Amino acid sequence: MRVILALLLVTFAHCYPQHGYGHYDGGLIGHAPIIHAAPVHKIIAEPVAYPKYAFKYGVQDHHTGDHKSQHEERDGDVVKGEYSLVEPDGTIRNVKYTADHHNGFNAVVTKSGHAVHPQVVHKVVPVAAHYSTGHGHY
Repeated sequence: MRVILALLLVTFAHCYPQHGYGHYDGGLIGHAPIIHAAPVHKIIAEPVAYPKYAFKYGVQDHHTGDHKSQHEERDGDVVKGEYSLVEPDGTIRNVKYTADHHNGFNAVVTKSGHAVHPQVVHKVVPVAAHYSTGHGHY
């Protein structure tokens, strides 16, 4: 059994197919089939560009009230940024954040302005009542 296993391992390690694909050709060495292995391909790593960028973004829509902005920059594995937006209650949320491999993601959130909540007006709607005297049709 050990001889068959050794022959099989030698066959795998040293035989390559003619067409680039592994196949079994049915031949026998003793009792072991001849199995051809696919050729070994080298993997060549592509160079990775150094990650560095900066961007800004903003919206000032006076018609809809949509006001927001963001800016971010990355230099290697360090990301720093800030964004702000107007909340539905009228306050401004400002978030300053940093991220790196040593400290992870950290954000400081602040709010400014005064919250304004719309007043709810309750209307009293008269309800029409129908009284029956008991002398009529039901």
